[in-house]
Amino acid sequence: MNKTSFHENYSLASVSIEVVEPRAYSLEATARLANVHPEMLRYYCQLGLFGEARTQSDVELIFDDDSVYELRRFEHYRQHHNVNRRTLRLMCSLWHEVERLKMELRFLRGT
Repeated sequence: MNKTSFHENYSLASVSIEVVEPRAYSLEATARLANVHPEMLRYYCQLGLFGEARTQSDVELIFDDDSVYELRRFEHYRQHHNVNRRTLRLMCSLWHEVERLKMELRFLRGT
């Protein structure tokens, strides 16, 4: 029987992981990234599509990459599937509920 040492079977590799800080975008920058008029984005905020904190008119609107993704998703459904803005509000609340339930399920499963 051929016995091999630990060093012959396994090798170590050094991996460098870059930590990226979350990005923050202004209302204008977010609208430009999603190819949406800034007033449309402001309207979506007033509808509560981005959470209750952004429904206030006196709050400075700052968005992150997830918000840009959601905005693009809203616009996709509105433009390509003729979903009206009121229905977007319902769809958005359902998407958030599904995400909350997924997180709860992961927690309960212990993963």
